Amino acid sequence: MNDPNATPKITQAMVDAYDEYTHLTLDRRSFMDKLTKLAGSGAAAAMIAPLLAANSARAAIVAADDKRLLTKDVVFPGSKGEIKGYRASPADASGKLPGVVVIHENRGLNDHIRDVARRVALEGFVALAPDLLSVSGGTPPDEDKARDMIGALDASTAIAEGVATIDYLKNDKATNGKVGVVGFCWGGGLVNDLAVNAPDLGAGVAYYGRQPKAEDVPKIKAPLLLHYAGLDTRINAGIDAYKKALEANGKTFEIFVYDGANHAFNNDTSEARYDKKAAELAWGRTIGFFKKNLG
Repeated sequence: MNDPNATPKITQAMVDAYDEYTHLTLDRRSFMDKLTKLAGSGAAAAMIAPLLAANSARAAIVAADDKRLLTKDVVFPGSKGEIKGYRASPADASGKLPGVVVIHENRGLNDHIRDVARRVALEGFVALAPDLLSVSGGTPPDEDKARDMIGALDASTAIAEGVATIDYLKNDKATNGKVGVVGFCWGGGLVNDLAVNAPDLGAGVAYYGRQPKAEDVPKIKAPLLLHYAGLDTRINAGIDAYKKALEANGKTFEIFVYDGANHAFNNDTSEARYDKKAAELAWGRTIGFFKKNLG
C-alpha cells in the first residue's frame, strides 16, 4: 500500500470478516479493527471496506426507465398490514405471463433488488420485489440499520408476508397463475422457508440461502434450484443434510456449487464479492428453470 493510487489487495480473510460482520455477531467497530489488522493500516482498511460493501451508486444493469418495461411501486395486503413492493413487467406482453417474486438480501428492498426485478421482467415474467420490512416501517436508506431490522424480524412474520406476496402475484390479472420465487442471502433462506410453507409455489430458486430443518422437507412441493458459493463455508455446512432430506423424500431439485465464488457472488454492486462468471452461469440456469416450471 505504498502507492496511494494502487488498488488494495483483498484477501479471503477480509471477505470472511465482512461476512461475519454482516451475518453473524461482529459489530462495525470490531469489523474495522479486524480489517485494519488484516490490511496493515487504518488507511488501507478505509480503502478496502467500501469494496467489500454493496455500493448503491454503481450503475444498474437495466435502467429504471427502460422503455421495454412497465414498472411501478405497489402496495398490497400482507399478514400484518400493507406490504410495499416494486413491480416490473414487459411493456409488449400480449398474453398472461408467469410471475416471479424477487426476495431481497438482509439489506431490504434497495435499488439493486429493483434492478434484479427488472432483469427478471425482461426475461418474460411479471416480477414483484416485496419490501419485507414493510411491517417495520419499510427499508431505511442506512443498510446497517436495515440489517438490524432484518435481524429483529420474526421468522414466522417474514414467511407469512412471503406467502401473502405469492398469493397477490398469483391473482395479478397479468399472470398465468403460476408463481416462482427467487431470493438472495437472507432471501435465499426465505425461499426455502416458503417452499415448506407455500403450497401454491410453482418453483423456488435460492442463492446461498440457509436451509430448512430436515423434518420440514416432506412439506415441500415445488421444484427447487439451489445455488451455493464454493467459499461460503457458513452456509455450505448445511448442504449435505438438506440434499439427503430432499433425496429421501423424492423431491425435485438441483444443486450447484460455484467453485471459487464467495457468498453474495450475484450482487454486482459489491466489487470484492461479485463473481461475473458464476453470476452469469447461475442466472442462465435460474431463468431456464423458471421457464421450464412456470411457462
